[in-house]
Amino acid sequence: MLTRQQRITHRLAAPDYTTWRAKVHAVGGCAKPIRLSGTHQLQDTRTGSVLDHTGGEIFVPCGNRRASVCPTCSDRYAADAFHLVRAGLTGGEKGIPESVGEKPRAFATLTAPSFGPVHTRRESARGKAIPCRCGTAHRDDDVRLGTPLDPQGYDYVGAVLWQAHAGPLWQRFTTRLRRELAKAAGIRVRDFADHARLSYGKVAEYQRRGLVHFHAVIRLDGPDGATDPAPTWATSDVLQAAIQAAAAAAFVTIDRPDGTRDTLRWGEQVDVRPIAPATAAQLEDDGGQLSEGQLAGYIAKYATKGTGKTEAADRPIRSQLDIDHLTVSNHHRAMIQTTWNLGEREQYEHLNLRRWAHMLAFRGHFLTKSQRYSTTFRAIRDTQQAHRLAERLNALGIDTEPGTVAVINDWAFTGAGYRDDAERELAAGIADRIRDQRKQQHEQEHRR
Repeated sequence: MLTRQQRITHRLAAPDYTTWRAKVHAVGGCAKPIRLSGTHQLQDTRTGSVLDHTGGEIFVPCGNRRASVCPTCSDRYAADAFHLVRAGLTGGEKGIPESVGEKPRAFATLTAPSFGPVHTRRESARGKAIPCRCGTAHRDDDVRLGTPLDPQGYDYVGAVLWQAHAGPLWQRFTTRLRRELAKAAGIRVRDFADHARLSYGKVAEYQRRGLVHFHAVIRLDGPDGATDPAPTWATSDVLQAAIQAAAAAAFVTIDRPDGTRDTLRWGEQVDVRPIAPATAAQLEDDGGQLSEGQLAGYIAKYATKGTGKTEAADRPIRSQLDIDHLTVSNHHRAMIQTTWNLGEREQYEHLNLRRWAHMLAFRGHFLTKSQRYSTTFRAIRDTQQAHRLAERLNALGIDTEPGTVAVINDWAFTGAGYRDDAERELAAGIADRIRDQRKQQHEQEHRR
């Protein structure tokens, strides 16, 4: 049996290695590319003539947004998320006017409530760790942080049901926010859409205790969205006050397994801050305001995070055996187990909990936005495809407008991932080099 090094050496010496490496480079070293076999053709729509024809096997990126699963595709998703969020903050691109930077905007963080005391880390004004209730001054990397002080008394059922309803609770919050804004403007709630539009982009982030909180950029527009000026009564102060009031008032009522009613709300820690113009150099200035560009990067970073190896699984749970073999903390195993157990109850069938057990019952998307907040991922990727087509035509020496070229693909699925551990290791090395090169290029551009 060949050793690991021998298998890698054998792959490097294979006749098709150069071709294989080019395919890996084309997908940036994707950790688990989709393998397709077929043909690709460019055709002039005016004459019907074939401009280019290629065939064989190609790699397509897996597209997984989680950095723990595929760093390459996660980077790509983060870049697209950055442009999506920033377009809604600064405008001037993707069809969004620069005037959005002059509108009332706020950055809000909504958290989950407490379901029992957990190990925490706090610092004094001098930066010294304050002892937790357990009496320990935890280090930042202490695995006990976020886990219950009393696991037996922790309300796992309540935590799981809150997490499963985090999406509906956000919807109730936005509905209540429109009411609060209408009240502040002195107009009827049903007339709000005739005066203003609430636009937002939000991202979900897991806390150490395994519950999500939402970071949201919230903007007030005119009735038609980003291109429409906000009404005169709309100010940053009005928006911030309305967010605080809506967060306190929003709730969802559910039934617990024993038949008792429970009211789900946001946690007491609601942070709302104004957003500063793009000229701000830091994420946060002395006045507590947030800059536009770095805020977009901040949200994009959290959009690519999974639940993390210490919190949950990166893939769906299929059976009890999967849960038994997870390498997670006892606390997060208990959340997954509770989600799995509740998933077999008929009263929660509509929540489809077992499908989301690996996400600790969170059923929403990590990055969402309102319809008129910004551009879309589809529009961003269409622009990227058009750019790649223009580059391809230029490389072929074809002088024609991209709009007159039809792209005809005929591909069939042949597999997913690399064929063995040698290919996986070589691809990971290629991915690391590509990321390092991009990082160096980014740093050089910022030094200019």
